[in-house]
Amino acid sequence: MFYILWICIFKSMTIFQDQTTTQNAENDNNIGVRDSLTLVYDKIDSWFENFITMLPNLVVAVIVIVLFYILAKFLRRLTEKLLAKRVSQKSVRSLITKLVALVAIISGIFIALSILDLDKALETIIAGAGVSGLVIGLAMQGTLSNSVSGIHLSFRKLVRIGDWIQTNGFEGEVVAIDLDKFILREADNNTVIIPNKMILENPMKNFGLTSTMRVMINCGVGYESDLDHVKLVAKQAIVDYFDQVEHTDQVEFYYMEFGDSSINFLLRFYYEVENGLQKLVTTSQAIMAIKKAFDKEGINIPFPMRTIQFNNKLQIDSSDV
Repeated sequence: MFYILWICIFKSMTIFQDQTTTQNAENDNNIGVRDSLTLVYDKIDSWFENFITMLPNLVVAVIVIVLFYILAKFLRRLTEKLLAKRVSQKSVRSLITKLVALVAIISGIFIALSILDLDKALETIIAGAGVSGLVIGLAMQGTLSNSVSGIHLSFRKLVRIGDWIQTNGFEGEVVAIDLDKFILREADNNTVIIPNKMILENPMKNFGLTSTMRVMINCGVGYESDLDHVKLVAKQAIVDYFDQVEHTDQVEFYYMEFGDSSINFLLRFYYEVENGLQKLVTTSQAIMAIKKAFDKEGINIPFPMRTIQFNNKLQIDSSDV
């Protein structure tokens, strides 16, 4: 009986102790929650006080950013006007004006951060921009090289949009000078796209720098022809057909070789053409003029003729007409 009573008392004490421990734990949790809420409240209260304290600086910083934004738009328009007469490439003008506006806006942001006493944040931004710029520069080395070359080409007076040039094995009219590429349109209307870096690193022949081009005609006459008479007829044909060629002395005529079936000559003269297409047209007109003059004077332009006879044996005889 005593043993049973002792067990009951022990269990009652254990249950009471567990309840006490649970209550203490709940009290500790309540205290922890109250402490956390107090910390949050204090932090929010400190933020509010700091906001009230920094409100004048914040207003000034916003005003500075707005003023620099207006300044950026003004500088952009001013830069566009200044570059309109100096840079013919629209894309380059756009790039430069955007860079000017961007510099103005970034300057305003930095000043605003300084007003808000965020010097550490400003230092972090500058350090991050330096590292990011290094990484981007290494990753885009080829693209940046073409872009810098494009800017350089746009400021060069020796090559302009509309010029007829020959470079890198291509010949055509310059239709665009972008930041990363150089675009040509050939005489057959095909478009050639060349990286700007290759344009600067290779020789270029610009036919647009002069107002005239040399037109050259290669032809031949029969061995029976009077060579002095052929020379006079050919030069006079050019003078009669082209108004810009006023005298036969302006037409150069040279016999070049004794060919298989003809005595070959080179005729050349200068004419006001600014691109390859006009040169092709002028060359075609000169050939037609010379052919008509030779036909009128009975001057023979020989060509090979082959006669094939089928007898007991196959014979091939070549003769010239």
